[in-house]
Amino acid sequence: MRCMRALPFYLNYSLLGIILFSFAACAAGNDYVELKGQQFSVEIADTPDKQALGLMYRDRLPEGHGMLFIFQNDAPRSFWMKNTRIPLDIMYFSSRLELVSVAENARPCRVEQCPVYPSAGPAKYVLELNAGMASQLGLVPGDRIVLHLGKL
Repeated sequence: MRCMRALPFYLNYSLLGIILFSFAACAAGNDYVELKGQQFSVEIADTPDKQALGLMYRDRLPEGHGMLFIFQNDAPRSFWMKNTRIPLDIMYFSSRLELVSVAENARPCRVEQCPVYPSAGPAKYVLELNAGMASQLGLVPGDRIVLHLGKL
C-alpha cells in the first residue's frame, strides 16, 4: 500500500519538473518572427546599449537568424553599418507591423564616415537579416511581420 501512495507524489514532482523546464525554455530566448510564412529566430535589441551595438563585430550571422530592434514608438529611423562585418538587409516596420521600407544589401563599413540607410517612413521595429533575404522573400511595402516574442 505504501508504494501506491508514493506514486502520485513522484508523479506530481515529475510533472512540476516538466512544467518548470517548459517555462525555462520559454525564458531562454526562443523569440522569432515570421515573414511570408518563413520563421527567423531573433535576438532582441530593446535598450539603447543593445541598439547601439547591434550586429557589430560579428563575422557571420547564421542562416534563419536575425536581430529585431524594438523602439518605443513610430519615428523615422536611420541605420548605418559602422563596424559591421556582414552585409545585411535592413527592414523597417511600423507599429502596425507593416513593412515601411527595406535597405537591401547594406554593406559592411570600416571607415569613419559610413553611409546611412533611412526608413521611407516612421517605424517602430527594425529587422536585420542576412543580405538577400528581402529579395528572396519578395518583400514589398505593406507586407506584415508576425512577432513571437516572450516578453510582448
